[in-house]
Amino acid sequence: MSAPRHVPVLLDRVVALLQPALEHDGAVLVDCTLGLGGHTEAVLERIGTARVIGIDRDTEALRRAGERLAAYGDRFTGVHAVYDELPDVLDDLGLASVDAVLFDLGVSSMQLDVRERGFAYAEDAPLDMRMDGTTGPTAADVLNTYSAGELTRVLRDYGEEKFAKKIAHAIVRRRESEPFTTSGPLVELLYAEIPAPARRTGGHPAKRTFQALRMEVNDELAVLRRAIPAAIDAIGVGGRVVVESYHSLEDRLVKQAFTAATRSTVPLDLPFVPEGSEPALRLVTRGAEQADEQEIAQNPRAASVRLRAIERLRASQGAAS
Repeated sequence: MSAPRHVPVLLDRVVALLQPALEHDGAVLVDCTLGLGGHTEAVLERIGTARVIGIDRDTEALRRAGERLAAYGDRFTGVHAVYDELPDVLDDLGLASVDAVLFDLGVSSMQLDVRERGFAYAEDAPLDMRMDGTTGPTAADVLNTYSAGELTRVLRDYGEEKFAKKIAHAIVRRRESEPFTTSGPLVELLYAEIPAPARRTGGHPAKRTFQALRMEVNDELAVLRRAIPAAIDAIGVGGRVVVESYHSLEDRLVKQAFTAATRSTVPLDLPFVPEGSEPALRLVTRGAEQADEQEIAQNPRAASVRLRAIERLRASQGAAS
């Protein structure tokens, strides 16, 4: 199968946000969600001073991105890891800090387009959904072993599914006669359990459940909760962290981490900020930036994107710049 070549969401804006941190000799970007290498390719092409370390837990994505980026030689380094392992990756490469870190969260176009991965609900396929297909439980394991209460939590919290409890109990009833192995029976069950009026709004009725299962299988929120502070710690002075989120829970975690990092510790009633007490970081974006109507028309995935960026102004207390 040929590699899909979807243009990444908000590509020009992302590169523009990264550029000020990368326009010096020896600048290093860590692309924590390499995927097919779209962001990395744009940075390598447009910012001649930058080299990129691309992290992905998906071995097939690493292989394809490596082929795509081979022309850039040693300006690109691919690493098989989960992005909360960022500190270990930098240690292994002998880097005390980097100039920028990028996250483009969620599922990649390649994972959606390869039927056997089980991320898409448009056709009957194995219920896998692991971003790293070499390890860990699958979506089928979750469906066949979780209690009704656990399934309700996953569907409600990660899928924001109004009918989570109803669906969870139906899953438990159905697996007693036949375990879930492929997506077709799950999609049929969702059509049966979600009332017709609700099916007519909000997109495909399986969308929320599939999203929830994917996030559970890949432990996405816990990984992100560890990764964002690690990325902030990893950037040197003038460095930036740029994050694209597609889910309200992801964006909330990013917003909270960025707010905490840029909050002043000076008492509110102090008439001035003592030198050296200013926050070490500042928000680059005002709130979360979103895609415009033109981009959403060309790329429907852009509809839910929330883009945030933060910059280090000075070294942390006790850290070298």
